[in-house]
Amino acid sequence: MTNRTADLRRDTRETQIHVRLDLDGSGEARLATGIGFFDHMLDQIARHGLIDLEIEARGDLHIDGHHTVEDVGITLGMAVAQAVGDKKGITRYGHAYVPLDEALSRVVVDFSGRPGLHMHVPFKAGMIGGFDTQLAYEFFQGFANHAGVTLHIDNLKGDNAHHQCETVFKAFARALRMALTPDPRSAGVIPSTKGSL
Repeated sequence: MTNRTADLRRDTRETQIHVRLDLDGSGEARLATGIGFFDHMLDQIARHGLIDLEIEARGDLHIDGHHTVEDVGITLGMAVAQAVGDKKGITRYGHAYVPLDEALSRVVVDFSGRPGLHMHVPFKAGMIGGFDTQLAYEFFQGFANHAGVTLHIDNLKGDNAHHQCETVFKAFARALRMALTPDPRSAGVIPSTKGSL
């Protein structure tokens, strides 16, 4: 399991996204989406997922952040799918609980090949800085669809929207890291009774 990297561009009339990543990195990040809080959340994915991650996004922010956030999720999902390849030897499942002060979130991921998002996060505010909290769902929907993962996200407690969102992204990163970690007992084996994912 070597060279789990990807370098992808996705251009539409609404956004131009470039993602470069290394799933076996050290958590280094270079991020420029034009949405400060979103960059902060993407940094959590890199640092807590131990993924080297570069994302440059140009989008129609004069309208709002919807297309930019969703398309970053799509492109990141595509890049992860490319980097993980046939999934031989990965752990496949990952989960994490992450607290931040009063907030607590749980994320569970399965590299099943079957896209699905089940998300329950009752944000206590509509905006965090320049980030519309509704867009967290759009980001994870885009990621799940294009990475081919089943993703369960639940914010279990929280009174501060910043804390709620940050625990979600950190738990996502830790769950991703667990799922993508090579399983030494299943080296070279696709982790499914079907023989494919």
